[in-house]
Amino acid sequence: MIVRVWRTGIDPERAAEYDAFATARSLPMFRRQDGIRAVFFVRTATGRAVISVWRDLAAVEALGESSDYLETVEAIRAADFLRPPWSVELLPADGAWLSPDLV
Repeated sequence: MIVRVWRTGIDPERAAEYDAFATARSLPMFRRQDGIRAVFFVRTATGRAVISVWRDLAAVEALGESSDYLETVEAIRAADFLRPPWSVELLPADGAWLSPDLV
């Protein structure tokens, strides 16, 4: 499993717009990707992060070539509510546990 962590700053006055975009546009896009196992949209001290869990590195790499993903990236850039810094980190997950009440 691979955990992908994308972080971004955000215009604080437009945070609600970003949150709506994440729910309406980003979440459905992630759910359509082959190899996605989970996705979390989280708040940080200065912005937002998306933590996604993937079957393997090939699935994460396929995301970057997905027209669905690329169209979503263009739409979020055009909305202009993101601010630097931006970062992406890929982390191998050596183990995991999920509480049965979450399944």
